[in-house]
Amino acid sequence: MLQPAYLFIDCSQRSRAHARVDGPANMVDRRLDLRIPPGSAYVQARICGSLSASPASPSLCSTMVKVRAYELRGKSQKELVKQLEDLKKELAQLRVAKVTGGAASKLSKVTEVRKGIARVLTVYTQKQKEEARAAFKGKKFLPNDLRKKKTRAIRRRMTVSQTRKMTVRKMKRTQNVPKRKFALIA
Repeated sequence: MLQPAYLFIDCSQRSRAHARVDGPANMVDRRLDLRIPPGSAYVQARICGSLSASPASPSLCSTMVKVRAYELRGKSQKELVKQLEDLKKELAQLRVAKVTGGAASKLSKVTEVRKGIARVLTVYTQKQKEEARAAFKGKKFLPNDLRKKKTRAIRRRMTVSQTRKMTVRKMKRTQNVPKRKFALIA
């Protein structure tokens, strides 16, 4: 198994940095075109298959498992919020790695993390809606987002009981003048 290599970049008073990758079996000199502000001393970046982040943040090199929705549904809302924060931190670190010239494996991981964030948010909102539905069950009025969407015209249509209602005059007329029945004699 290969040990992670370390990259030492000397970027004092220069915008173009020279880098040397020290690995188990490779001694390669590379020139990296980095836009580093002058005055920043030495940057030590750990490589997890490629250039990624500083050793102060080892969580970037973590192999995060793909987020599954059915697993998220078993978690509480606090756990979901914590996982969301972790995913957002990882996404920020991956974006830093992208700017500093990360490998293709890191860049492809960005989409996976973004989809993971979307899944966590989806499950979180679904749980919130379920709780709201349970709270408003049996009440006379529902919040708009819990009502059935249908179409604008259908939502404005009268209810069945409203359409069947009659005025007093109409009611008297129907009672006093019954429907006439006609029969043809052949």
